[in-house]
Amino acid sequence: MKKRTFNNIMILLVAILLVMLNQFDLLEKSAKFMLIPILAFYYIGQFAERKFQK
Repeated sequence: MKKRTFNNIMILLVAILLVMLNQFDLLEKSAKFMLIPILAFYYIGQFAERKFQK
């Protein structure tokens, strides 16, 4: 899997997650937990950078 494909998949997953949370009105209720997904994607990004280095 190429780095660009991986990035596009991750962006699509985040967009779908945010749309779903918005549809169920959970974004306002769970605002204090927003740091957890950001932290998870930070570590996923580090893993992807190591894996897809040229």
